[in-house]
Amino acid sequence: MGEVLTKIDIVTRPNKFEQFKQELAKIGVSGITVSDVKGTGLQKGFVETYRGVKREITLHERIKIEIVVCEVPVQAVIDVARKFLNTGKPGDGKIFIYELANVIKIRTGEEGHAALKNDK
Repeated sequence: MGEVLTKIDIVTRPNKFEQFKQELAKIGVSGITVSDVKGTGLQKGFVETYRGVKREITLHERIKIEIVVCEVPVQAVIDVARKFLNTGKPGDGKIFIYELANVIKIRTGEEGHAALKNDK
């Protein structure tokens, strides 16, 4: 194997995702996984009135973007995330970075860097 495989998880607001996705493609990121999530952090909740009933909202709508890279520099992904996802306000999100032991493509059995390559 020999190559360093890195997983980058980004939890952020969904409103800037399309532009972020386009910028990732420009630096060579070809595969991402995106999930709708809810969470809370340093932000305060807010009170919402729905059909005359007030309720406190403490979980905020976010997306979780999962990226695994080998050839694309991790710092390049971080730089793009910080540039395009930053609003300067609480709730911009977090970036989590993990070193992976291995990646295996289920269909072919390829491992490591070969498992991340696009089929042609």
